[in-house]
Amino acid sequence: MEDKVLRKLFLGFIHIHILHHAKEHPIFGVWMLEELREHGYSISSGTLYPILHSMESDGLLIREDRNVDGKIRKYYTTTEKGDLVLIEARKKAYELFKEIKD
Repeated sequence: MEDKVLRKLFLGFIHIHILHHAKEHPIFGVWMLEELREHGYSISSGTLYPILHSMESDGLLIREDRNVDGKIRKYYTTTEKGDLVLIEARKKAYELFKEIKD
């Protein structure tokens, strides 16, 4: 993802990934980094954490701090607004995929 144009494009995909997984179960940063890497996205924690914070500020995610082995871990789940945005993003992604798949 060195090319700036591709990076911008893929950031939108990353947001959708985050919403998808945060709807399925609470996620935390390190887990999400590993999940994204499995899908070919190589981003740093310095990129991911600001995304999570902005999605929380935008009302798409809600954070719950949990004590895990004496350390505070931030878990994120989707809000109702996040669920609605994910539904719309899925529709748009599906329409785009149908158009560009050939």
